[in-house]
Amino acid sequence: MRKIFIAATKQNDGKTTVSLGIIKNLQEKFGKVGFIKPIGQRYLEEEGLKIDEDSILIEEVCGIKSGLKDMSPIAVEKGFTEKYIAKPDKRSISGRIKDSFRRVSKNQELVVIEGTGHAGVGSVFDHSNASVARLLGSKVIIISSGGIGRPIDEIILNKSLFEKEGVKVLGVIVNKVLPDKFEKISRLVRKGLERKGVDVLGVLPFNPMLARPTFEQILEETDFQVLCGKEYLENTIAKVIVAAMEARDAARYIGEDSLMITPGDREDMIIFGLSCFSGPEKNKLKVCGMILTGGIIPEPPVMGLLQKARIPVLLAQSDTYDVATCVHDLTVKIRPCDRDKVDTAVRLIKENVDFKKILKGI
Repeated sequence: MRKIFIAATKQNDGKTTVSLGIIKNLQEKFGKVGFIKPIGQRYLEEEGLKIDEDSILIEEVCGIKSGLKDMSPIAVEKGFTEKYIAKPDKRSISGRIKDSFRRVSKNQELVVIEGTGHAGVGSVFDHSNASVARLLGSKVIIISSGGIGRPIDEIILNKSLFEKEGVKVLGVIVNKVLPDKFEKISRLVRKGLERKGVDVLGVLPFNPMLARPTFEQILEETDFQVLCGKEYLENTIAKVIVAAMEARDAARYIGEDSLMITPGDREDMIIFGLSCFSGPEKNKLKVCGMILTGGIIPEPPVMGLLQKARIPVLLAQSDTYDVATCVHDLTVKIRPCDRDKVDTAVRLIKENVDFKKILKGI
């Protein structure tokens, strides 16, 4: 049975996107493909169990029915690390991972194993990504974000940790490369890593659509309330505007699918946002939604305009700066309902990853 461990140089490099794309593309070849994320740090409650959200995504999108608890055997919940340091039990964690892997891999031709963070993550409880890859006897693909110098440095550092555990690095995939720098970075990063004896299995261009959050995702990560437009919460956000200037000065900043963040008493800015249309027909606003800050609800006449605008409007109790920071720091994950994002990710991997080289290596 073939195994691939998907690691990364840091969190949010695109492990899940790559895992999803590899599974969906290789299901065409093998049919029987399994998945496991041995250690998960972001989890959801499913039937009383703590399940990593990436396992839920893969199960639903790829149709893998191996049992969610086995696909996500270890959930690093609050207090997990402290409890382990106080009373370490390496054998128990290793046993749970191996037992789940045995069940997940039964009758499969290939199993994709998704790590969490860089090669050393998990060392605090004696289960770094490198040691888990060794435990499961898998070769590794390292994912890194776009660039030249920094990605190469980080890849070599992570490679050394895997090799210290006796784990072979199959190659790397460089993700999120800006399109206007794609040719240059692809050429130089391949040449730079070749000098270090590392195969480049793919270079993926940055696709902004995959990084766009929805208002539903903002609600999932915050305590904001919905004032109106609940039916439009799946609107995607391409640009964030902190509307703290004069309304007449905001025109040059508002683009298609802009989220406007403004205090709830800035009625001039709210009304201006509702006057910015994306085309001559005036049937679609450039502003795809608003977050009103300071816990201030506009007066009834302005609320009436917002309710008719066909956009989601959220209310935050905190100030504009804190709200903008919160939205900026949001981790955008692909969800099972994001069909367009799923299709884009699968196509992105298919067009830019060397599957022949991967299959030969495993």
